[in-house]
Amino acid sequence: MTPELYSSLSLALPELIIAGGALVLLMIGVYSGERANSTVTGLAVAILIGAGAWMLLFGGTGKAFGNVFVSDPFAVFMKVLMLIGSAVTLVMSVGFAKAEKFDKFEYPVLILLSTVGMMLMISANDMITLYLGLELQSLALYVVAAINRDSVRSTEAGLKYFVLGALSSGMLLYGISLVYGYTGHTGFDAIAATLSGADRQLGLVFGLVFVLAGVAFKISAVPFHMWTPDVYEGAPTPVTAFFASAPKMAAMALMVRITMTAFEPIAADWQQIVVFISIASMVLGSFAAIGQKNIKRLMAYSSIGHVGFALVGLAANTETGVRGVAIYMLIYLVMTLGTFAFILAMRRKDGNVEQISDLAGLSTTNPMMATILTILMFSLAGIPPLAGFWAKWYVFLAAINANLYALAIIGVLASVVGAYYYLRIIKIMWFDEPVGGFLPMAGELRLVLGASGAFVLFYVFFGGPVGRVAEAAAKTFF
Repeated sequence: MTPELYSSLSLALPELIIAGGALVLLMIGVYSGERANSTVTGLAVAILIGAGAWMLLFGGTGKAFGNVFVSDPFAVFMKVLMLIGSAVTLVMSVGFAKAEKFDKFEYPVLILLSTVGMMLMISANDMITLYLGLELQSLALYVVAAINRDSVRSTEAGLKYFVLGALSSGMLLYGISLVYGYTGHTGFDAIAATLSGADRQLGLVFGLVFVLAGVAFKISAVPFHMWTPDVYEGAPTPVTAFFASAPKMAAMALMVRITMTAFEPIAADWQQIVVFISIASMVLGSFAAIGQKNIKRLMAYSSIGHVGFALVGLAANTETGVRGVAIYMLIYLVMTLGTFAFILAMRRKDGNVEQISDLAGLSTTNPMMATILTILMFSLAGIPPLAGFWAKWYVFLAAINANLYALAIIGVLASVVGAYYYLRIIKIMWFDEPVGGFLPMAGELRLVLGASGAFVLFYVFFGGPVGRVAEAAAKTFF
């Protein structure tokens, strides 16, 4: 084994751990049958934790496999967030899967394979690596969305996601081919060097637009958001929680890396695109959620809006902006996992309920659940001094420092509009007549909900260290 290959394999060891673990768990599931379902899920969580621990304790930085794979502080930061999202959603799915009878060993295996694809996306330093990671993630997610084969809604969600996902992959590939045609390279560093030394051509801008459109689909940014509400509503709730957390981290990291590395010399062009999809996402996410009656659909539009807010930081094209994106995605992840832990706990004797009206009078029947969800809703709305306020503070501050005043003003106004539907949920829980309580929460859901509520409530006490870690991640590009 050559020193270069050894170095490359050591940098990619977390990915190899998860990929190898997925294959081993697949064999365990095949040979043990349904008896191994719980065991496979537990081992999958252990593999994710192990890969994250290895990366934090022994992981190095550098480029691998001929500069197509990169490990740097930004990659480590986003990978840790993504691994937390994957592990927590797997833990939260245990009780729901047993109750709904879709506790199949294939589910955690597919989550692991999808996670490998996301890690490749985050570390991609080449268009081919980007595409391979994105497709590995997507193919697993198509199956996961439709994994509850007894549910027509789940099957429909998987089919919609597959058809629209295939369309976005085609757009991405077309964009990559245009970029390669005009620069002669697929590596991010080589593309940036080529663009720095020559005038950019119109065809290259078309390639940039198609590449960003393909990535925008994965983060549910407008106008490539159309799959999100239907898939969030139709997929099993643990799958929806996964969609709303881990893949968002990976796709946003990819959006940052591709703009800050490959297309940095033509920042004026991609900034216009990012500003447009940011404004469109914030506005649509704020207004479209107002009339929703299903809480999972509401969270779909909420996620579209939050992606728009995060992109405000990217549009600034500064170190402060990238730091704001990193902090925003961390806080968004915690708020989303807590909210979906609550949604998974919306269960009565006849099964899970998803209508917002089912929350009526929850403060009377379960005051603790109502209190924590109230904290999370206030945070999602951006009410100070909760964590969600600081998330928006950092991205808006970056936009103002970059003289993007109109973008910041539109963001603040969209945030005010969005606060309406979060406050409506609080009003229903605290002031409406009770319609019946929920069954007691499972222990794992109680833990996730409590931890996320505490993080959001007490963020001001440990926001400094979080900001410093995010700043170190942002310095990767500057």
